[in-house]
Amino acid sequence: METGPTRNLALELVRVTEAAALAAGRQMGRGAKEAADLAAVEAMRLMLNSIEMNAVIVIGEGEKDNAPMLFNGERVGTGRGVEMDIAVDPIDGTRLLANGNWNAIATVAVAPRGTMFFPGPTFYMKKIAVGPEARGKIELDAPVAHNLQVVAKARGMTVDDLTVVILDRPRHEDLIAEVRQAGSRIRLIPDGDVAGALMTCWPDSGIDILLGIGGTPEGVLAACAVRAMGGEIQGKLYARDEVELRHGRELGYDYDKVLAMDDLVASDDVFFTATGITDGELLDGVKYTGSSARTDSLVVRGLTLTVREIIATHRLDRLGELSSIKY
Repeated sequence: METGPTRNLALELVRVTEAAALAAGRQMGRGAKEAADLAAVEAMRLMLNSIEMNAVIVIGEGEKDNAPMLFNGERVGTGRGVEMDIAVDPIDGTRLLANGNWNAIATVAVAPRGTMFFPGPTFYMKKIAVGPEARGKIELDAPVAHNLQVVAKARGMTVDDLTVVILDRPRHEDLIAEVRQAGSRIRLIPDGDVAGALMTCWPDSGIDILLGIGGTPEGVLAACAVRAMGGEIQGKLYARDEVELRHGRELGYDYDKVLAMDDLVASDDVFFTATGITDGELLDGVKYTGSSARTDSLVVRGLTLTVREIIATHRLDRLGELSSIKY
């Protein structure tokens, strides 16, 4: 039976990440993390509330550092239409933006209500992410060398051809040593592992695999994107200390379980958008010309595995007349 096309929420959500990027982009290199976060959050909230949906934020940024936030449990949208879960990171890489570094992006993901993993009190998880060619081949608990070998084989490469993206943290000293011993190249990033996971699915990024421990909220957000792009991500909750571990276990969380894609987001009907704030391997940052600004966005729909890149020119004078957002 033939059916007509269904609504693609990602094409509406891209206005959300564009607004956040435009609002925060003015803060590039100014060292003002909170001002950038606040601008992105306010713009994102205003635009989310214009979309016809009945949505709850399941993954919201802010709890880790008392930054401005779209908080967990907050309802957004018009209150009409489909019930959805939302994961947001108004700025993935706030420090990158504040310092004028690469790969700061604004991101949002939406999936049917009840399908996104809620990480509770655990802020970090161990992760592995790959693109479509290596989907179904990786094992989070396997030795690093094994995962590098299977990814190289799946991509028709040798291990020393691979580039691994890892957050530059002291906790990754042993991981970095293992990757170097195996012979692969490494791209250390100071922040922004949502962008790192996305790069594994983006053909021209030069990144083949993401490894290491990063934020759990970012892991769920990345899972939405990676699933919608045909790749794979696995995770395992990582407690920073015994107090966090005990608290998490009391709430029923399993710190030994490998979280597969269906655990992190249990639906193919997922939508994801990201807009570049600063330049990066994934997307170009916001470019200002005085009267206008240019944005570069990634728009993904999981149901069809359609990936769009949208380059938009925004007339700032007209936006200023029509919107309360300070662009």
